[in-house]
Amino acid sequence: MRFVTKTIHAWLDYPVAFALVALPFLLGLGADQPLELAISPIVGVAAFLLTVFTDHELGIIRVLPYRLHLAVDLAVGLLFLALPFALGFTGLDAGYYWLNGAAVVAVIALSKPESETGAEGLAN
Repeated sequence: MRFVTKTIHAWLDYPVAFALVALPFLLGLGADQPLELAISPIVGVAAFLLTVFTDHELGIIRVLPYRLHLAVDLAVGLLFLALPFALGFTGLDAGYYWLNGAAVVAVIALSKPESETGAEGLAN
């Protein structure tokens, strides 16, 4: 059932990073608390840098292991799930963080371990 390969993950990384930066502004997040608006773009910039430095197909400076990348993604997904509770986000702001957190955790859960990527893993 795990079908998200290292290559698929690599192709998802950059658009997700840009979405994390742009969507809070487009959706008008942060009406109640500035943190509702600020956290996602900061994480988006960090996600972009993580992708640039990850050892996968679209990494530019491939110094970070893919496993570390997955661990960081999982931590961010869990953080996004917890933030609305911890910081009192409500409404659209809470939904935004819960949806993003759930999506990230789902992608990690559906990701193939590097050892199962076959020839693709040997090429990278």
